[in-house]
Amino acid sequence: MPTVFSAHYLDGRTAERRPASVRVGAAGLEITLPDGRTHRWPLADVRQTQGFYAGEQVRLERGRAVPEVLLVEDPALLAALRRAGGAGRSFHGPRRRSLRVLLTGLAALAVVALAGALHVWGVPAASSVVASLLPVAWEDRIGGAAVAQIVPPERRCPDTTLNAVLDALVARLVAQAPPTYRIRVTVMDHPAVNAFAAPGGHVVVFRGLLQRTRTPEELAGVLAHELQHVYHRHGTRLLVQHASAALLVAAVAGDVSALTAYSLEAARVLGTLRYARQHEAEADADGLRMLVAARIDPDGMVSFLETLAAREQDRPAVLAYLSSHPATEERIAALRRLAAEVRTPVAPIVTGSDWKDVTRLCGA
Repeated sequence: MPTVFSAHYLDGRTAERRPASVRVGAAGLEITLPDGRTHRWPLADVRQTQGFYAGEQVRLERGRAVPEVLLVEDPALLAALRRAGGAGRSFHGPRRRSLRVLLTGLAALAVVALAGALHVWGVPAASSVVASLLPVAWEDRIGGAAVAQIVPPERRCPDTTLNAVLDALVARLVAQAPPTYRIRVTVMDHPAVNAFAAPGGHVVVFRGLLQRTRTPEELAGVLAHELQHVYHRHGTRLLVQHASAALLVAAVAGDVSALTAYSLEAARVLGTLRYARQHEAEADADGLRMLVAARIDPDGMVSFLETLAAREQDRPAVLAYLSSHPATEERIAALRRLAAEVRTPVAPIVTGSDWKDVTRLCGA
């Protein structure tokens, strides 16, 4: 008799989390809802996006645009999937805490072993493998050090009201996200229209971008997109791709001088960051899904990109954001299609002040 696992199911069209029971069979996953409806997922169509580490919720997805999602607390589901054989072998259970040090060493050795392979069978593919082995604590250490290099204290916006608004906005966005990362948003007092995500849950928003947003929903769209770069480890992959193997191994091992040197390298890479089209599509689709789950109007995500792309006379000012996040007509059209697929009621973001007054709190 197959084991039954308790889960929550999201259909990809609304933000509703429905309780469900899950069984692993030879043909794949069988998901039963309280009303008796059953969904069957062939294992070849399912991908695992969370559940690789101890204490982390298992998240399985099906579909590429706005996917269906299955959330399971019991990591034994992953062991059951592996026992099913075939496509089930692609699922991996959590690493035990007692093995974290060993895994860190293995990650470092993997970097060395794959350094030569990077030039043989593809840098992006190899960097993805290495990035998936790196502990979240390592990402946080490197990302935090890189942000400290790019945005020293004297270049940050210290206004407590502004930071409280941002903290509340982030809390609403990540309320249903896995607790893998502790998200921290820093506003940089600089006129450039830009924003970027650093590994480990760090997001930097430039004053110029903040002041270009017309509504809090537009800023929420930017943040949701950047947060998906964090959750998908896109920045981590690029850092692994650009760093020397020796420097990366030393930083992973905890060498303080190597960490400093690597944070400088990470800051340089983040300053010229350009994601692949696939990464942007993932951040768009899952960012829009994050907005829907938080009951935030996803039209703000699209309207902000449309506004920047339409202001050709301001192009030098917006070039930083458009070059690192290319707002092509194709990408905007895809976002419009995704937004049209969801029919979830939205609730306005309340800041207690006029939004323009909020955006002027930095650099006032």
